Amino acid sequence: MNLLRKRRIALSGLFFLAGLSFASWASRIPDFQQLFDLSEGQLGTLLLGMPLGSLIALPLAGWAVDKYGSRTVIIVGSLFYALSLLSLGYTVSVFQLGAAVIIFGMMGNIMNISLNTQALLVEDGYQRSILASFHGLWSLAGFAGAGIGALMIKLKWEPKLHYWVVAGIMILILLSAYRLLFKEEKKGSGGGLVLKKPDAILLRVGLVGFFGMMCEGCMFDWSGVYLKKVVMAGADLVPLGYVTFMAAMASGRFFSDTLANRWSKIVMLRISGGLIGLGLILAVAVPTFWAAVTGFLLVGFGTASVIPLSYSIAGRSKMYSPGIALALVSTISFFGFLLGPPLIGFIAEIFNLQVSFTVIALMGTCITLLVSIKTQIFDAHKTPANKKVSTSS
Repeated sequence: MNLLRKRRIALSGLFFLAGLSFASWASRIPDFQQLFDLSEGQLGTLLLGMPLGSLIALPLAGWAVDKYGSRTVIIVGSLFYALSLLSLGYTVSVFQLGAAVIIFGMMGNIMNISLNTQALLVEDGYQRSILASFHGLWSLAGFAGAGIGALMIKLKWEPKLHYWVVAGIMILILLSAYRLLFKEEKKGSGGGLVLKKPDAILLRVGLVGFFGMMCEGCMFDWSGVYLKKVVMAGADLVPLGYVTFMAAMASGRFFSDTLANRWSKIVMLRISGGLIGLGLILAVAVPTFWAAVTGFLLVGFGTASVIPLSYSIAGRSKMYSPGIALALVSTISFFGFLLGPPLIGFIAEIFNLQVSFTVIALMGTCITLLVSIKTQIFDAHKTPANKKVSTSS
């Protein structure tokens, strides 16, 4: 096995542990709700801490990766990510839990930026698109984390014991992988936190991510509601919409790299936007269970490539280092995730959910439009001549 392949396997393990950590928290949310006797509204407010922490961490993550290199940030970040997960299990008040959720969200996004920056270095070594496969492993870890969570609940283990097991797995993966990570020869000067203005290319890529994550947020928060209130599906069938979407998005990431290498990233993004729009329109036009689930399947395949390909393009910015470029694109994209679900609720309040889903379908097709204008700016894939990476660990 050559060194580059070993690096890819090591980094794959780190992406998996990041997804496993997030899923481990998510799988025990009902336990925390019961433990602290939280109403639905109080729980919703508490869960806002996760995106808030993620948003706070974006400029910090870009600065840290630019100044110290992604390898250092991954090693330190993994340890603190494990500690932040453990801290959730030891909270004794709602205030402590809220603070711990914010910190956990911050560490998750620091890992996101540093891991994707490292993934760009591995991708440069392969000279072809491989970023989506890493994101596929993150999604796959979500299923594994949910399964482990279900087992822990069945065994009646408290969250803190559950999290000790996961933290142990995280440390073992880190110890096995960190020596194989790329060490950047040249690091940025830092230059302060990332409060910079994106150039035209990064703004365009950020908007692609914005619309992609808006559609993801729609599926995460509203697919079940749509099946229940519009399709009138039975309670036992309602979860299948979300599961179908997640399975399609996770599996789609494992073959989207192959298609991107065959057809180009821009073609894949055009197809992605088309699949999102088609899937949502199908769910709206034919509000039956199987039509809606088929539509959600198409949306899952459509969203699979959007963020990985957006990150891959952004990492080749000629104006900013990869860490800062990813942080800028992530910031723009993240607002789509935050604004999408409330926008659906607002439109549904005035009209209905079908109108809301139609609007989100149009947002999905905007991805196709954005990548069809001045397409040459999306074609850069090779490592810039002045950006060298070390082959040593």
